[in-house]
Amino acid sequence: MTTLTFDSLNPATGEVVGSHPKHSQDTVRQAVGRAEEAAAWWAALAPAERRRRLLDYKAVVTQNLRELADLVHRETGKPTGDAVLEIVLAVTHIDWAARHAEKVLGRRRVSTGMIGMNLAATLEYLPLGVVGVIGPWNYPVFTPMGSIAYALAAGNAVVFKPSELTPGVGVRLAELFAESVPEHPVLQTVTGLGETGAALAADPRVKKIAFTGSTATAKRVMAACAENLTPIVAECGGKDAFIVDADADLKAAADACLWGAMSNAGQTCVGVERVYVVDAVYEPFMRELKERVATVRPGEHYGPITMPAQLDVIQRHIDDAVKSGNVVTGGQDAVKAPYVDPVIVEDVPEDSPAVREETFGPTITVRRTTDAQEALELANASAYGLAGTIFSRNARRAMELARLMRTGMTAINSVISFAGVPALPFGGVGDSGFGRIHGADGLREFARPKAISRQRFALPGMNLTSFSRGADELERLIRLVTFLHGRRKR
Repeated sequence: MTTLTFDSLNPATGEVVGSHPKHSQDTVRQAVGRAEEAAAWWAALAPAERRRRLLDYKAVVTQNLRELADLVHRETGKPTGDAVLEIVLAVTHIDWAARHAEKVLGRRRVSTGMIGMNLAATLEYLPLGVVGVIGPWNYPVFTPMGSIAYALAAGNAVVFKPSELTPGVGVRLAELFAESVPEHPVLQTVTGLGETGAALAADPRVKKIAFTGSTATAKRVMAACAENLTPIVAECGGKDAFIVDADADLKAAADACLWGAMSNAGQTCVGVERVYVVDAVYEPFMRELKERVATVRPGEHYGPITMPAQLDVIQRHIDDAVKSGNVVTGGQDAVKAPYVDPVIVEDVPEDSPAVREETFGPTITVRRTTDAQEALELANASAYGLAGTIFSRNARRAMELARLMRTGMTAINSVISFAGVPALPFGGVGDSGFGRIHGADGLREFARPKAISRQRFALPGMNLTSFSRGADELERLIRLVTFLHGRRKR
């Protein structure tokens, strides 16, 4: 029987990077079956053994950093330097997950309270079994590793389905893991198109799916998972806002804004897409932004649009923005497939697709606001809620705005910096998804809490969970509860 294959292409040149099998439903089932056996072995290892192997995996990835970065460069088109950066961030997350899993998930005693004084109670977090990870193409190492590393550290086996645009990266990640854990296929990669991912999501032996992609695709994955009540953590799109307050460092703000919007050709789920600038500093900020964007060149500072179909979305958004706004740079002729020139448009109506929908290209809309409060209200008036940025020299004010921003993450006086802090959870609200990867929350996302209570001794005269319970025992209970909880606080 001939195995169907597909090619991954360099989006900048069109050359074939590699050829990979379109894994069928049966092949996915077989992979999940192997993962079940591997999961039992992996979970039975002492936490210190899993930690040792994961730290060794971190070392193997680091030793192969240049080769892996080159593969990322060829499959995505992004500059090699940007590929190096994402792999370095992924390495720090593997390290953090390995070193903190036992402390976060291990068994610990919890207080039983006065009513349960005769009990001992423990809480621990146990592995789920097999976790399916469906990864994206824009950051093919960093983003899926935020699920893979934490799921592995929590004691699970992983079946990884990378994007059909970056299958080679996904295959290589599993090959490198096998160098550190050769005994069992604890991390496997299956390649293919949407049907392969659907087969993984629909397999009842998969105990959780970690998905990164568009909101529309997330809904389809959720529907497949619903058949087996398989839980899912979904990291979807964003339309992230960047707020420049009246006391901001404008040079630093313009520099961060431009990088957050244009790096990786704007193909970043937490990239800057909407900019709100307080009126008092609008003109000087725009001067700084214009000066910097004039030096940014596609093909040098960022790569091509990796997914060809996205060019149509980008063109539609630019056309709409240009009709109603004022072009600062770029314009309707900015799309020069496979590249897109930087595009900045002012005064685009808030109900425009360029403001409401995720563009995923090197474009931003900029709007003048009366004050930071208005900027915050506009930033929050979005169906998305992934991340955002505040620039202000007033630490207290910046923190207040950051807390009130309706997002899962907010950076202050920096851009996307939260992604480089492994202890911080990563995820959104609204159309940006739910659940968290990274940090302690990310470890717990891939484990199930197990609560155990043990009676240490019987309470004399207080056998409440028995049909022999009498009126005297109930009266003693009422008196105890009234003493403990019956006094009102004034």
